[in-house]
Amino acid sequence: MAEAKRTDSAGDFTATALTGAFRRREISAVELVNDALSRIAATDGMLHAFCTLDEDGALVQAQALDARRAAGDTLGPLAGVPVAIKDLIATRGLRTTFGSPLYADFVPDEDDIVVERLKAAGAIVVGKTNSSEFGYGAVGHNALFATTRNPWNAALTPGGSSAGTAAAVAARMVPLGLGSDGGGSIRIPAALCGLIGMKASWGRVPLYPGCRDARLPGASGWESLEHIGPLAANVADVALALTVLAGPDPRDRHSLPAEPGAFAVAAPETLRRTRAVFSRTLGFAAVDREVAEIAAQAARRFAAALDLDYTEGDPSIEDPQICFEALVALDTDRAGLLLLAAARQHRFAGPLQRLLEQEWTAEDFTAAILARKRIANAMARFMGIHEFLLTPATASAAFPVDSEGPNAINGTPISPGDWTPFTALANLTGQPAAALPAGVTQDGRPVGLQIVGRHLADARVLTACAAYESVLPWAHRVPLIAARADAASAFGIEQQSA
Repeated sequence: MAEAKRTDSAGDFTATALTGAFRRREISAVELVNDALSRIAATDGMLHAFCTLDEDGALVQAQALDARRAAGDTLGPLAGVPVAIKDLIATRGLRTTFGSPLYADFVPDEDDIVVERLKAAGAIVVGKTNSSEFGYGAVGHNALFATTRNPWNAALTPGGSSAGTAAAVAARMVPLGLGSDGGGSIRIPAALCGLIGMKASWGRVPLYPGCRDARLPGASGWESLEHIGPLAANVADVALALTVLAGPDPRDRHSLPAEPGAFAVAAPETLRRTRAVFSRTLGFAAVDREVAEIAAQAARRFAAALDLDYTEGDPSIEDPQICFEALVALDTDRAGLLLLAAARQHRFAGPLQRLLEQEWTAEDFTAAILARKRIANAMARFMGIHEFLLTPATASAAFPVDSEGPNAINGTPISPGDWTPFTALANLTGQPAAALPAGVTQDGRPVGLQIVGRHLADARVLTACAAYESVLPWAHRVPLIAARADAASAFGIEQQSA
């Protein structure tokens, strides 16, 4: 197993610990950035998590933050924390390619809202992380950059499409990163890389312009499905990041009003006798037996320790895959992509090419919209009874890089997208959902458990995640390559309250 135990003081390499040390003047922002760059240099040659580094820009940000601290200015809640940004999220003055040769040299003239908010909170952007092309595909390869690899085993995929962010955080290059999630692209790589990743309720975190920039041909899609959220090694960092990211913005007409305490973690005792149901298959999915059993054991241990009102069963919903694919097509600028590709003599690959080649009709889209309504209504009824739906995060653990998915599950051949049947459901309904480490397979591949909460019950999901973390902690378990990052570090940070 490619695993190491955390024994050094840098084992508390978290956003919460780093910003606390910065505030206590134990370390400077410049030192924090140089440390992150050393960690990246030590490990990313093998993993290819970053596609664009911004060493000079990060040091400029750090110097300005050190000057503000020296002047006694008020510091934001993420002050000094080096962060990674998925390459689908716009960064002003820093190349943003959407994982496509069509935008290989594109430099946005404005930050995405979430990047603005990270910077305002004192976080320091060190670079952009790799993604599948335009985020189509739950993997980490495209035709522009080297394939991103899983820190637990470099021969395997980290999942995607937030592949680079997951790899960077799991390998301890940075403590916190942003991903985007239109059908599971935060939760899937979190599961395959042994992290926590969460998408909040739809509308909590505003989106603009990112991959929805209508000024860019082909780069304006997934509006009704997309979320942006954090990946981290612990629940506290995810909660902190969501507090910074959330809140309304007039540029996103779907953004929700701010809600005090929307991401506040309550005491575990508040979950006692809460109704939770674990579903191995949602009633229709093919799931690897070992993966399903690891997730089930984690769910049972969690439920027993917290005295949940726990059952196993399936919600009465139809398989959302056909509906989901049609809605992705509806939200995609297919004409813009085809025109742009023809002009550049570019051919897309995998799921994006299949989506563009399929002949969609108005009836297909109408049927998908109606199916989404049925699914959302069924889930509302189900969640009216059960506060939490627990599932495996994926139907398979990590598989070889440069493929779309495993060829078979339990010996039965499957289609490329069949290994991710659990995550798109929460995108269709807009419910909050998180993936957390559930354990590892016999050959050392991480497996994730998904926790889905009621609509707008983000704080309850985070409370469940924090309680789960206390029962089944994972901080002691890191991929072996993370030791190389720690060895490159010039300092250790002791965990203290900020």
